[in-house]
Amino acid sequence: MPSRLYIDVHILQTVPPANLNRDDQGNPKEAFFGGVRRSRVSSQAWKRATRLHFAERIPEQDLATRTRRIAGKLADRIADTTELGPEAAGRLAAALLAPLKISAGKKEGDTAYLFFYGHRQLQAVADLVTDRAAELAALEDEKLAEEIGKLPVQEKFSTGHPLDVALFGRMVADIPALNVDAATQVAHALSTHAVELEFDYFTAVDDETKKDNETGAGMIGTIGFNSATLYRYATVGLHQLMDNLSDEDAAATAVAEFVTSFARSAPTGYGNSFAHRTLPSLVAVVARADQPVNLVSAFEEPVTASSGIAAASARRLAREHATATRAWGDTPAFSAVCHTFDPETGNTADLLKDAFGQTVTFNELLAGLRTHLTDTAQQAAR
Repeated sequence: MPSRLYIDVHILQTVPPANLNRDDQGNPKEAFFGGVRRSRVSSQAWKRATRLHFAERIPEQDLATRTRRIAGKLADRIADTTELGPEAAGRLAAALLAPLKISAGKKEGDTAYLFFYGHRQLQAVADLVTDRAAELAALEDEKLAEEIGKLPVQEKFSTGHPLDVALFGRMVADIPALNVDAATQVAHALSTHAVELEFDYFTAVDDETKKDNETGAGMIGTIGFNSATLYRYATVGLHQLMDNLSDEDAAATAVAEFVTSFARSAPTGYGNSFAHRTLPSLVAVVARADQPVNLVSAFEEPVTASSGIAAASARRLAREHATATRAWGDTPAFSAVCHTFDPETGNTADLLKDAFGQTVTFNELLAGLRTHLTDTAQQAAR
């Protein structure tokens, strides 16, 4: 594998009136860019949506959980695999986690911060005491701590990382040895054009008072919303992903799963109120050995097309990619694009073809990307 290889993912997605990701006032998040107000969806919101999409496609035991309640979850696993009751299992769980010295939270049994662990990792920790559970539970606290201290608890959390920990990393302030450097960077999604915040004024009718011919609403409220064509960007450092997973085939699979879930997921804010789920109009993937390249500069001057904002944005993106490649001389190792723009209408499809190659289906894009990653790994191994 090359010393560095980045897989950049560029997405254009048009979202109807929605409030995907709200701020502290309950309104859609925004940002100033290029001198105008843009719609914004935070990277954290889309990373969580991506992780939740993983859960629909990947077996639960191969995924991770982020929670403060790791002690309780570990106790549950010990209780499930032994004959210990909840209290004894909880005592063993606390003893197993004690050597990690994770700061305690305000609530009994909680950690001070969210801990991101793999389901298989937690089971591996529970398995350390399964055969001796009754014996260990009978020990005094000091002797129990001594026996638990001999077990490789930290090692179990440091190896066998699940896909989402390998991609998004893990930060444990108290124990740097448990940190996992993220292989993925996700940008805040921005609208390619200026937006205005709007409000939906709504009322709810009380069905029972309506029967009695009483007037007035049972509830009155407002919801902030906007609509936008979003530019979304993420990059995966395959070299870091390989380091986290220690397996070339697993890394290639992880990249394909990430691209799939990143493209097909969406934050669920006010989903029932707006039914905002759409599919991207464009997904472009570029593999580069130099550095990640976010193409948001294509939209520093906001798109102002009176119609066809998505198509105008696609043309901007194609030109920006072609210009950057020509100016810097950094020819990508691989590129592919899947888009829905009609080749018979305008020059959008032609510009995208010149920049990223002939359009393919999304499944063909994934297959081509995986083949490139596999071939690259094999060449590097020779």
